[in-house]
Amino acid sequence: MKTTEDNGPAPLPQIGRLTLQEVWTCLQMGLADFKRAPAFGLFFSAVYVVGGFALLAIGAGHVTWTLATALGFPLAAPFAAVGLYEVSRRLEADLPLKWSDVLGVIWAERGRQIPWMGAIIVIYFLFWTFLAHMIFALFMGVSAITNVSTDLSILWTAPGLRMVAAEVIVGAVLAFLLFSLTVVSLPLLLEKEVDFVSAMILSVQTVRQNLGVMLVWAAVIAGLTFIALLPWFLGLVIALPILGHATWHVYRRVLYDPR
Repeated sequence: MKTTEDNGPAPLPQIGRLTLQEVWTCLQMGLADFKRAPAFGLFFSAVYVVGGFALLAIGAGHVTWTLATALGFPLAAPFAAVGLYEVSRRLEADLPLKWSDVLGVIWAERGRQIPWMGAIIVIYFLFWTFLAHMIFALFMGVSAITNVSTDLSILWTAPGLRMVAAEVIVGAVLAFLLFSLTVVSLPLLLEKEVDFVSAMILSVQTVRQNLGVMLVWAAVIAGLTFIALLPWFLGLVIALPILGHATWHVYRRVLYDPR
């Protein structure tokens, strides 16, 4: 799978230009990959959805935690999609799709760079939940933290609406930053022997050089994810595989090997 094994790190690919038409094409290719290997897509997305239910169960009855989870949980989606990247890579290369092979590749990554990215995403999510609680307290006051769990009407007051707006805006900024760090770095780490810091830097540079198109792609991901979240995360069973596969194709189109 990796481009180099014993010869040191692989050279970094070059950044190309991505068009809006290519984003649409990648989304269609993501849907096609999901249709070709639906069992894998449903499996990896189900793990993600179960994790969402688990987090909600931990903070059951506490609106502050529920808001933080609903807005921040999609931050973990890039890491959850690693298995989907491997499926798309195999489909692209006409390699056999065996559970043992796909899961074996993911297991083999435990001693490489991707776990470091996973750790960053987890820390990022924990920071977001802390920040979400701080925003809630700043707008609603400490007393509201205990009352809102039994009376949701407080969220429809002027302070409550301002709090929700602040949560969404801050969450969007943090989400786009994480998007910039991971949009091509995770697929790159899966395919090539590259250190995670270089991969993140390259990912940010890729977003910067294709800012308009990447903003659209981030908006597509956010929009579809939000819609999929509404029926208690269940829509993610379909949306996550399509977006995960599509992200692989975005990576393949925007980065190229100059050799």
